[in-house]
Amino acid sequence: MSTTATSRNPAALAALALAAIGVVYGDIGTSPLYALKEVFAHGRVPLNEANILGILSLVFWTLTLVVSLKYVVLILRADNNGEGGLIAMLALATNAVNHRPRLRRRLLMVGIFGTAIFFGDGVITPAISVLSAVEGLEVAAPGLHRYVVPVTLVVITALFAAQRHGTAMVGRFFGPVTLLWFVVLAVLGVPHILNHPQVLVAMSPHHALAFVAAHPGTAFVALGAVVLCVTGAEALYADLGHFGKPPIRWAWFAVVMPALVLNYFGQGAMLLRHPENAANPFYEMAPAWALFPLIGLATLATVIASQALITAAFSVTKQAMQLGYLPRLRVAHTSIRETGQIYVPMVNWSLYAFVVVAVVMFGSSSALASAYGIAVTVDMTITTVMTFFVVRYAWHLPLPLCLAATGLFFAIDLVFFAANAVKVLEGGWFPLLIGAAMYTLMATWKQGRRLLSERLRDEAIELPAFIESIFIGPPQRVSGTAVFLNSEKGATPFALLHNLKHNKVLHAQNLFVTVIHHEVPWIGFAQRCEIEPLGHDCWQVTLNFGFKNDPDVPEALKLLEGRGVHLEEMETSYFLSRDTVVPTLGKGMALWREKLFASLHRNAAAAADFLHLPTNRIVELGTKVEL
Repeated sequence: MSTTATSRNPAALAALALAAIGVVYGDIGTSPLYALKEVFAHGRVPLNEANILGILSLVFWTLTLVVSLKYVVLILRADNNGEGGLIAMLALATNAVNHRPRLRRRLLMVGIFGTAIFFGDGVITPAISVLSAVEGLEVAAPGLHRYVVPVTLVVITALFAAQRHGTAMVGRFFGPVTLLWFVVLAVLGVPHILNHPQVLVAMSPHHALAFVAAHPGTAFVALGAVVLCVTGAEALYADLGHFGKPPIRWAWFAVVMPALVLNYFGQGAMLLRHPENAANPFYEMAPAWALFPLIGLATLATVIASQALITAAFSVTKQAMQLGYLPRLRVAHTSIRETGQIYVPMVNWSLYAFVVVAVVMFGSSSALASAYGIAVTVDMTITTVMTFFVVRYAWHLPLPLCLAATGLFFAIDLVFFAANAVKVLEGGWFPLLIGAAMYTLMATWKQGRRLLSERLRDEAIELPAFIESIFIGPPQRVSGTAVFLNSEKGATPFALLHNLKHNKVLHAQNLFVTVIHHEVPWIGFAQRCEIEPLGHDCWQVTLNFGFKNDPDVPEALKLLEGRGVHLEEMETSYFLSRDTVVPTLGKGMALWREKLFASLHRNAAAAADFLHLPTNRIVELGTKVEL
């Protein structure tokens, strides 16, 4: 159903908005568990009325400016053929500046670093979310403190172990459970607000400005924790393709933001009367009889928030693979109906290992808060930068308007980033280290692939000329069709050379297929296949896929029926060249990077699996290539 049709159908809009509440807002919905707690932790902000009102005002206006205006109003407009997320934004921005190659290269570097940092975020989110929920045990019964980390590890282990079964069935409950969570957030806050309605004056920005003016140093430190109230805001944009703009916007303004504001203001109202409860204001709001049910619901909400991010990590990995920034990994489809339901074992268990390290090493949500803030602010800043280039070069808006549209948000992002940058030694190094490692891996793979393509191109023979030359003394023809997968269009595949050399035969039909992944999310069937006759029943075929399309080569080749090519499924063989990379000293990358690339290339998943080739009809022939 289209976005327009959905917006005109109230029932469909409500159903999608409910689903969006579960998937899109799970992360930001669990922020009340730890955001205000971190602001007042360790006595950073003295607990008095002016400071509490100032912090509440900062929280309210951070939600308003960063989420409502930046993401919901502005960035949701920057869709890439209906898709969102940092990779979609990166493709949109870099395509808009194709005429400026140097700027395009720099944007690519920034965007890929943002994608790399996302994996750091993917480690911190499950760790801090589940820890903060389970820490409610300390409030319910202080003697249970020693069980917090073990229980957290059990929950996280169960979560990651369940990934291979897919999330389609569990996903049906995400919306209702998360909706219940937001209702509980509001219900917890309302009684405390009614007891101290003066907290509502914090919606006036002058309380935030007065707090910053009176205590600039304290306010700067506090901002590093205030930003935790918008963790998960990137999911608004990342899940655009799943739900469309109207459901995401309706869910935010009708349910999510009101519930968050009521809960934060309720926590502030309680702290006005009971400042001693600052150690865990969220759970201290609840009556004693409700603590254990609340801990259970909070744990379920954090599992849902973590699940949404893990699913996003699988999706981002697949997109990065198809754009050539990551080696092929095994991707399992967990649903026969939904192509987006995938499971990437390598990513799943790598994330799990790092999450366990984070939980054990940091041991509490407070210790993880510093690490979380810097990951969030880096991605927020990069998104704002990309947005500027989209509105300037893709939408062609005047420069003053572009600066006005993004300048305020960029300034806010920089302030939040600076407030968290001072915490690098306190834990901020952890996601930065993960991001730096992922960036190195992605940049090395991309450059290595470029160097490998150049070497293969230098050694290649032009295909049309080669076809004509072999028919001067034609080889024996055998029945059936040979499909030669070739990374370089117009070049003679090494698999063909080896086949002629060793088997001395040529099939009755020969397709030379090049698969191209474009920097757009989707490419329809009408543009999927391009075919060019080479004579002698040979054809050059180009298959076009977007970075969210599933690259199913046999399915795509069926579109050639009626265009001069007839394929019998059981008489079609697929020939692939498997290159062995040999690192050498020379003009390529540093030797350690060449060794890293060779290792990645050697351990990459088989191209046959990635391209959905039938395993019983594959012929693989190898060759060595020196970088």
